[in-house]
Order: sequence, then structure tokens, then C-alpha cells
Amino acid sequence: METILLNRVHLENSRSISVYTANEGYDALKKALSMSPSGVIDEVKRANLRGRGGAGFPAAMKWGFAAADPKRPKYLLCNADEGEPGTCKDRQIMEGDPHELIEGMIIAGYAFGAEYGYIYLRAEYPRLEGILEQAISEAEGKGFLGKNICSSGFNFTIRVHRGAGAYICGEETALIESLEGKRGQSRIKPPFPVNVGAFGLPTVINNVETLANVPHIILKGGAWFAGIGPAKCPGTRIISLSGHVNRPGYYELPMGVTFREVIYEHGGGIRGGKELKAFIPGGASSPCLTPKHLSVNMDYESLAEAGSMLGSSALMVMDQDTCMVRVAERLMRFFVHESCGKCTPCREGTDWLLSILERIEAGEGKQEDIELLRDICDNIAGKTFCPLGEGALGPVRGTLKYFEEEYREHIRIKGCPMKI
Repeated sequence: METILLNRVHLENSRSISVYTANEGYDALKKALSMSPSGVIDEVKRANLRGRGGAGFPAAMKWGFAAADPKRPKYLLCNADEGEPGTCKDRQIMEGDPHELIEGMIIAGYAFGAEYGYIYLRAEYPRLEGILEQAISEAEGKGFLGKNICSSGFNFTIRVHRGAGAYICGEETALIESLEGKRGQSRIKPPFPVNVGAFGLPTVINNVETLANVPHIILKGGAWFAGIGPAKCPGTRIISLSGHVNRPGYYELPMGVTFREVIYEHGGGIRGGKELKAFIPGGASSPCLTPKHLSVNMDYESLAEAGSMLGSSALMVMDQDTCMVRVAERLMRFFVHESCGKCTPCREGTDWLLSILERIEAGEGKQEDIELLRDICDNIAGKTFCPLGEGALGPVRGTLKYFEEEYREHIRIKGCPMKI
């Protein structure tokens, strides 16, 4: 199957507006402006476009809620924070085809009545700021952004806002707090951002990949998009493939592709002819799976049934020589560092989990540490302001579920068996 989101990124000067408009760029915007805003929402609803940021929430539903709120002005925030370890999918769109994102934002803004758009950009992507600013300037120069877009009477502006390198700001309410100049910490919900968001006004937050799909849906129709992949979550997905594979990289594939196809056909199999031991399917917060899950489809429902989640579709592969206790420890160190500290279960619980994992890996663990890890996880789950605390449990719960014996071996021989 041909790519959709990445179909222009390999063209010469793919970032330029001249190349974009020569390849159907902004045709979808012109079509959308000839439709009613509710008609645009209906088309995206027909496509069943679900959010690509991790939660998989239907985009049209968010837009509909915001459109129904009479308060003005309204805001569209593009989540380009992309802080999940192993994830680099949004970067490919912004770096290779920034106008695709911009056109998607303009159409989304028109659909629910937003006047202002912000791209909240990950601090670790400084080069992308210039690329996005240049694309915005080009779009303004051609009349696709600003006042009276394409003589339609619709006004919409976009600005780039650089984050400060906080993973927590990938969560929508923490992103809003940061955008407003406050400390990046999650808000209690409800109220939800679609009614009380940025500056207390109706706000929609969509991921880069989500918004980049919008021009294609409007141009080719919701029914076309809905016919790609599984009915419950159609379309393609950009998969960030890393770890012990021969061909790591990013791959745009239909939703529902199996892990076997991604790892062995597109990724070229396990490096050095070794055996697959485990893989993390959707970024650091998704519990690991094992070779017996290779036939599982990469979609929201299939992965939930398998006990994990699609998340940011960052697929990290580990071979037979990988220490799974070490994997859990390394990932937990990330979550401890990135916890905003607002709620006690996450702030204290993740640090406690890390200290136990470090103790086991160093050969100082006790058999009762296994149940202690589970008990701490149970006391964090469902008790935090945002999903970070819940996500931090993924590495521990996943490795304990499938590799508990490896934990016990560390404790029994007082060290890591992979190092002895």
C-alpha cells in the first residue's frame, strides 16, 4: 500500500509551499471552505479518525463538543511535544512536509470555529521551529493563513510555542498550563479543555499525526479513509521502530498490521541472527509483550486485549541477551525524572519502584521485593492526576508478568545473570 502521510517527504524541496501545492497541497482546504463547518466535522466522523497521540479519542467528537460551546475565541493546540521514549513519528511530518500539518490545522480550526492555533513543539526539536515558522510564513504569503482565508471570511492564525523539555506536557491539560506560562502540571478534569481550556476558553488538542490526516480525509472522503485497516480504528500509522532489528526507522503502515510483519518484514528481523525476547509495542508506558504476541494486530482494541496499548506506536525490540530487569529500571528512571511532583502516588511511588529495581539489579534484592513491587503498583494505579503515574507502571507490570523468573534469578544469584 502507498503511504498517505509520508507520500511527499522524499520529494526534492518537500518542505516548500511550491512543491506542496504542486502535489494537491491546500486543495483540501479549498474544498473544506466550500463546505459547512458541520459538514467538515461529519466527514471526519465518517472517517472515524481517532487521535494518534496515544489515547485514540475520536477527533470529530472533540471538534463537535468545542463547536457547540458558544464562548469565543476558540483555540486549536497541536501537540508536537512527542516526549515518549522511542517516538519520532511526528518529527517526520513536521520536518519533511510541514504544510500537511498546517493545512490540517486550518481545516480543523474552520470545522469547530477556532481563530487561533498553536503548535506546542518539543524543546528537543529546535531545528523544527525554523522549518515550521518558514512554512507558516509561506502559507500566510499565499493567503492560506491569516485574515479572510481564500476570500472565505474565515480568519485563522498559527504560532509555534517551544516547550521546555517536560514529558508531562504531552498531557493535554499540562500542555495548556505550560502554554499559559505556568508550571507544566496536569489539571483536574472535569472541566474538560473542549469547554474550559487555554485561557479558560474552548480548546481542542490534537496530535501532529492526527491533524496531518485531515487534508487527505477531506480531499478523498471519509469513506475512503474508513476503508483502510480495521473498522474501529482505520487509516495508517507511522511506526517508530527501534532496538535490536536490522532496519530500524519509521514506517507508515495500515492500522492493524501484525508485529511479525513490522519486525521481520519491514525491520529485517533481529540483529545478528539472535532470537526475539520481548518488544514494547507503543512507547515506554506500554507493557512489554513476547514472541507469542507476534500475531497481535497493531490497533487499539487488539493491543488492549493482549494486555498492552498502542500508545505512540513506538515499537522497541529486544533480543535474547536483554536483561528485562534492567529494561524496567532504565524506563522507571525516565518516569521518576519526568514526574511533575504534583501528586504523591506518582512522585513518591515511582521513586520507590526505582530504588527497588536498582537494588535487585545490583544483586541486593530480596524475594519479598517481587510482591512489594506489585503492591506499590496497585497503590499508584488509579490514584494520580494524569496518566503519567499509570504509564510508569507499564515497564514493571509487563516485565513481572512475563519475566518474573528473571527477577527471582537476579535475587537468587545476587546479580544480573546477563552479566555473569
